[in-house]
Amino acid sequence: MTAVSVPTRTQLFIAGEYSDGTGQERYDVTSPATGEFIASIPLPTEADLDKAVAKAHEAKGAWQKLGVFKRAEICHKIGDALTARVDELARLQSLEQGKPLAESIADIEEAAQLFHLHAEDAIRLNGETIQSTDTQKRMFTFRAAVGVWGIITPWNFPLLMFAEFIAPGLATGNAHVVKPPANTALTVLAAMECLIEAGVPAGLVSVLPGEGDFGAKLTSHKGIDAIGFIGSSATAGKIQATAGFKRSIMEASGNGPIVVLADADLKRAAKKAVDGAFFCAGQVCCATERVIVHKDIHEAFVKEVLEYAKATVKLGNPFDADTNLGPLNNELVAQKMDAHMADARERGLDILMGGNRSTEFPTNLYYEFTVVDNVTEDSLLSREETFGPVLPIIVGQDDDDLLRIANDDALGLQGAVFTQNMASAFRFIEEMEVGQVVVNDSNGWWDINMPFGGAGGKGTGWGRIGGVHTLLDMTDLRTGVLHLG
Repeated sequence: MTAVSVPTRTQLFIAGEYSDGTGQERYDVTSPATGEFIASIPLPTEADLDKAVAKAHEAKGAWQKLGVFKRAEICHKIGDALTARVDELARLQSLEQGKPLAESIADIEEAAQLFHLHAEDAIRLNGETIQSTDTQKRMFTFRAAVGVWGIITPWNFPLLMFAEFIAPGLATGNAHVVKPPANTALTVLAAMECLIEAGVPAGLVSVLPGEGDFGAKLTSHKGIDAIGFIGSSATAGKIQATAGFKRSIMEASGNGPIVVLADADLKRAAKKAVDGAFFCAGQVCCATERVIVHKDIHEAFVKEVLEYAKATVKLGNPFDADTNLGPLNNELVAQKMDAHMADARERGLDILMGGNRSTEFPTNLYYEFTVVDNVTEDSLLSREETFGPVLPIIVGQDDDDLLRIANDDALGLQGAVFTQNMASAFRFIEEMEVGQVVVNDSNGWWDINMPFGGAGGKGTGWGRIGGVHTLLDMTDLRTGVLHLG
């Protein structure tokens, strides 16, 4: 295993300073790649939470009055500071999360870009004048920060998803108390040095790594004005039960369908389906979870998938240059993958590649890239988000059947369709029950300036992560009325 620097920040970050907090419990962080101990961090208490929330309320007023141009300047400085430390932060993230180093580098670079992007978005976050039925009145709108956000981030993109909330939140004048998962908090804690360096006032961002029970304390805290969450639909439901009427942005699970029509470019469709299935070991909310293929091109598509996957996917040490598939992050995710594969075997589905944990590495979290054909619609691989490196292939009879299968799911985050017919592309864009439809690219494709989130009526949440839309969700629309008489 390639040596990495020992983490230097192993304390909570409360009200502008690193601290052990007031508790006695600690969490030992181990690497999913090596199984080795990385660091021990303190777990926060309710007293630590109270302090962070109180300081956030104290700091937000001056931050809002500072003005958008000064806030944008500081956000640009954060982006520059992150860019200057890409290598260090990426190596730390790969050590604690398990993803290949190249993926971690891209994550940190995108996190830095978000601070630059949202700095500019905030400057241009304008209101409007509105015509009044009363000739003696003038009406106008403006955007105002909501207040103190409680942010819960996931372990699959530790720093990037932190930035997805903190960059727009700071740019628009909000304060934040963040709970990253304890097992992947070291990268975020180290990155707080970049915020200090940029001049972010004490209290605007506190980082309290914790477990699920602490998340419930955060979301139900009376001093938290709004909730930002990225994670599973099950956890999202629990948050809503405790959050009450708090404003929220909820980005939850996906079971991403890729639909391959009979006229698709099969080589491209196969390549992009595989890429979307093994990126971040499949631990992505918009990963390739179901590939629904027209029966006329099914056999040819499977052939292309196997050829590309066998030639491309390299399971291994995250720090090796040729590795593009690292270990799963934790045992619970691996167990879910085990359960879905056990169900596939019981149903007699065709496991064409992989299907097992590898025994060639330091931990048992390394899972072989897996291709399963002739997947039935009632199987776990079809009905649930697997969140592992597996590509399930379902056969559809015609375009109507392909669309039916794609929409026959409780989740509706992101989908993709492969076709060379414009009318077919627009049909699936408009009729697939997901928040975004990508045409002729991976279901896992996204852009930091794209509004990303789920479709209404399905269990994938609401609000949008990305571009100006997040700033809109993290601010209130206010209206001023002037009487001229």
